Amino acid sequence: MAGENVIELTDATFDREVLEAELPVLVDFTATWCQPCITIGAMVAEIADENVGRYKVAKVDIDDCPEIAKRYGIRGVPTVIVFESGAKKRQYVGMTNRETLLKLLEA
Repeated sequence: MAGENVIELTDATFDREVLEAELPVLVDFTATWCQPCITIGAMVAEIADENVGRYKVAKVDIDDCPEIAKRYGIRGVPTVIVFESGAKKRQYVGMTNRETLLKLLEA
């Protein structure tokens, strides 16, 4: 589930949208067949809608973008990674809650 403020990334857009971003970026690595990803996706969309201009929020479908998943060592979904200044800063793997996602961004 992607909200209107969640950027759907591709191999062609990942570096520009994430690594070159001026704001911290929360990237939700997901898959359409993953039930927990649907729940995380809804929370990610809410966070995106509530934090426009403060954070950038995006998602990557690991089946559509296997090279990006491989580059960041994604072995399971859902996985959420926070990037700042072009670098991977924090990561969480598995089902979690909204508070944990916000703490990842604010740490």
